[in-house]
Amino acid sequence: MSDAVDATLPVAWSDSGEANTETAKRRQILDGARQVFLAQGFDGASMGQIARVAGVSKGTLYVYFDSKEKLFEALTIEEKESLAEALFSLDAEDPDVRAVLTRLGLSYLTTMAQPDHISSIRMVIGVAEKFPRLGQMFYEAGRRRGTARLKSYLDRQVEAGRLVVEDTELAAMQFLDLCQSGLLRRLLFGAGNDATPQEIAHNVQSAVRVFFAAYGPSAEPRDAHECAEHQ
Repeated sequence: MSDAVDATLPVAWSDSGEANTETAKRRQILDGARQVFLAQGFDGASMGQIARVAGVSKGTLYVYFDSKEKLFEALTIEEKESLAEALFSLDAEDPDVRAVLTRLGLSYLTTMAQPDHISSIRMVIGVAEKFPRLGQMFYEAGRRRGTARLKSYLDRQVEAGRLVVEDTELAAMQFLDLCQSGLLRRLLFGAGNDATPQEIAHNVQSAVRVFFAAYGPSAEPRDAHECAEHQ
């Protein structure tokens, strides 16, 4: 069958071979779109370019995605959700919180510092004012999902008495921000060289140290501290 005919077959009505063809075609389009978006930016990319790079007809492209915005949205959701799944797969019962946070910090910051990821962030920031939904989807699929997973881990550690945290969602965001302190902003502005493994490790080690200074098992709850100051 031609691309145009294949693309119009609903997956639910197709046999397994046709369903696999549908999935492969969609993957082919998304891979091509990713190349074009990274090279040209969102505004510079066109559906015609994406179709050529993906190796499909323009008609086939529009069967799967009826606009450039929808295509970018699908690409963003898929990539950020898979990234969050991979990076924030945390064992809630692992008692070595320092080790867990260190591993997470290293993988998180190493991924964030990749040139392609930096380009993606710049691109989303550039179009967020014109297409606020794209910025929201980028945030929701990636950072927010990762924060929620880290929050769940921190909740369990608080229950086990390994941490003293009043607002675990805020603490999760703080830890991720501590990991990228200074480094991510430098990369976003292109001010200096790419991040080295040594820089990444230094940032993460410092983040874990500061996090435990605030939320370690010996940390005093904020309310109690404030009460003591006013006595």
